[in-house]
Amino acid sequence: MQQFIFYNPGYYDIRAENVAVWHVPNNELVGRWKLTSFLRYHTETKFLNSYGGNLYNLFKQFPVKHNVGTCPANHGPSVPVVYDVGDATSNHNLYGPNIRANSVPGFITFRAINTENAAMAICSGVKPTGCHNEHCCIGGGGHFPEASPRQCGDFTSFDWDGYGSHIGWSASKQVTEAAVLIFYR
Repeated sequence: MQQFIFYNPGYYDIRAENVAVWHVPNNELVGRWKLTSFLRYHTETKFLNSYGGNLYNLFKQFPVKHNVGTCPANHGPSVPVVYDVGDATSNHNLYGPNIRANSVPGFITFRAINTENAAMAICSGVKPTGCHNEHCCIGGGGHFPEASPRQCGDFTSFDWDGYGSHIGWSASKQVTEAAVLIFYR
């Protein structure tokens, strides 16, 4: 997600007011994305107007790199979402029970900082209230001191207590094995 979006001219050329997010099972054909998405939600507050009109400018104000802030004081904006498919509770329940106790459903959060001062790009469907955001946020930049197979890729620590196990800090297999599509509106 992160590498692709930075190279796509739409990331920095398009002006928008809101975003929409779809969670689609991996390897699904493009023509079936809408049909097979298990979560679809969007913002309606025109929040991008306050951050330069796109995610490129938002992330210039809230960079996604190590040591740009501390948790929880330096998280970026959390914006309420409206669900087209699914709801805040079903979205929240896709994450592990430990992170559900440290987040509020019904938001999309940009640039969340964790305990180790690493920054995650987007927390899809949640607003973190704690500092273990690597278990519910995607994309990232920075230092993950436990650096192990349990912390790699854009889904930094979704599998801390087992791949798709949905216990402890681990997310469900459904959310782990899905693409997160972000659209401008």
